[in-house]
Amino acid sequence: MSSSHRSDPGANALLRLYIAGDTPSARRALESRLRIMKEWAGGIEIHIVDILAHPEAAESAGILATPTLSDERATPPRRLIGDISNTAQVLDYFGFRGKDSGYDHS
Repeated sequence: MSSSHRSDPGANALLRLYIAGDTPSARRALESRLRIMKEWAGGIEIHIVDILAHPEAAESAGILATPTLSDERATPPRRLIGDISNTAQVLDYFGFRGKDSGYDHS
């Protein structure tokens, strides 16, 4: 397993979702955020960072596009930019396994 994946998949994870205001893509990302957290049943927290309200947070993290879902505790940071609606693929990308998602993780 690479250093970018979770060493303990059962531990609570903290991701950040960078959005820009109240746009259609931001609203879709927020809906996807809820599905991802529900799929992992409380094992994932996803904090929202609106870069319009907090541009310094985006600048310090090096965020250039939104929406971006980021695990900044990984080395190097793991980021998904754009559509995060495929919950199973998002969980797989960040090294989590969806419970009963039906997605083949092999």
